[in-house]
Amino acid sequence: MTRPNIVVVMADQLAPHFCGAYGHPTVKTPHIDALAARGTRFDAAYCNSPLCAPSRFAFMSGQLISRIAAYDNASEFRASVPTFAHYLTALGYRTCLSGKMHFIGPDQKHGFQDRVTTDIYPADFAWTPDWEAPDERIDKWYHNMQTVKESGQAIATFQTDYDDEVEFAARRWLIDRGRDCAGGDNAPFCLVASFIHPHDPYVAKQEWWNLYSDADVPMPEFSLTPEQQDPFSRRVMDGIEASYVPLTEEEVGRARRAYLANVSYFDSKVGAMVKALEDIRELDNTVVIVTADHGDMLGERGLWYKMNFFEHSARVPLIMAGPGIVRSNAPNACSLLDLLPTFVEIAGGTDEIYGEPVDGRSLMPLARGEPDPTDEAIGEYCAEMTPYPVFMIRRGSLKYIHCDPDPPQLYDLTADPLEKTNLADDPAYADQVAAFAKEVEQRWDSEKLRADVITTQKSRRALHAAIEAGAGEAWDYSPPRDASQEYVRNHLDWTVAATRYRYPPLKENDE
Repeated sequence: MTRPNIVVVMADQLAPHFCGAYGHPTVKTPHIDALAARGTRFDAAYCNSPLCAPSRFAFMSGQLISRIAAYDNASEFRASVPTFAHYLTALGYRTCLSGKMHFIGPDQKHGFQDRVTTDIYPADFAWTPDWEAPDERIDKWYHNMQTVKESGQAIATFQTDYDDEVEFAARRWLIDRGRDCAGGDNAPFCLVASFIHPHDPYVAKQEWWNLYSDADVPMPEFSLTPEQQDPFSRRVMDGIEASYVPLTEEEVGRARRAYLANVSYFDSKVGAMVKALEDIRELDNTVVIVTADHGDMLGERGLWYKMNFFEHSARVPLIMAGPGIVRSNAPNACSLLDLLPTFVEIAGGTDEIYGEPVDGRSLMPLARGEPDPTDEAIGEYCAEMTPYPVFMIRRGSLKYIHCDPDPPQLYDLTADPLEKTNLADDPAYADQVAAFAKEVEQRWDSEKLRADVITTQKSRRALHAAIEAGAGEAWDYSPPRDASQEYVRNHLDWTVAATRYRYPPLKENDE
């Protein structure tokens, strides 16, 4: 039996609320919508930590961030942690990463045989928070409201330069797989094409900006003042300067319009990947997954960016289409942790291949339209703007959020999708609150985890100082390239090169 290929198209900071497939009234996402129309849309998919690097490390490893010490955007992703790229390679897949994965540390491949672009962010310990001074901003890289105020249009940005390179490199890699197949190599492949959009800055190319008018841009549905925020949200609001840098309605609308434009731009990249699969005649034998590392509050609740467990920040789109996947909507709560065991099942592997415990479960039963008794997602946040770990349990319609110094939060997402009412003190939910509180105590030792986070922060800040002083070499990834072996060269017969590069190849009766 032919094992299907796997292609993951990953966005950065894309909340499902801003996709047509999830019901947004005006956004234009035809390629994502087309995948959802022929596959399974997961309606309660979450990241496991609402920040770029920790979320991606959980996605790659199938493990919670507390298990692998992937606390923040400057936590090392240890080379000893097995990833789905390792497992798929061991199962005979050709594996490739094109684009962002925010790997921190000297290992910049983590099991991928090919990595065809650099990353967009630094690979060292520069972005380490300090939980012993949680109110201090690292102004060089912390988000602030200036990003919102500068939203609008541009001919090019560092983000569009990057994503256009990611698309080109991913498409070329896929065409090479078509060439390999034409030459008799039928090994299945896994490609992760990971883009930076629609992550802020909220700046769009004109062609995408012009897809929308101001009237097409819904404003935030639910806003809170700084005084109305729960303690953790207030810390985040202070940290991003939203508490004391006011935004006009025009500035909010302009940022949201640029965000929608960049969602459409990302959607075009999804379309490019699908077209490449069609071109190499592999679409029908490929499971295509569209997802993101986390969402974006985009002004909801008065918050921006991510770094919290409210729906716009913690939920992600998750759409799967391809062989064996039915047309359906899956209501069960799930998370990015679940993709590693899903990929292993697709590849024909079993749990016996795992080198370390895996915290997720395969989503293939849901994708096949079968019942799944599990309806749960677990989240952990151990990064900036908090002095203690923040935990989330989503089970059924209920979401529970815990941080030791803060009052607990409980929301019924079926009755209250905007999370307006904290039910933690509602007598009608007393049993559920007590059960969740007990579960948090059993799952996590918050004080120990906090101590571990602070220990690694001190270590990483010391190492960063040494690196800045000249110790070691930069870890930023440089894709290998040997131009002397590309295209037509003196030691190569140009007719041989032309035959190799032409796709589809000429047939004998075409000559």
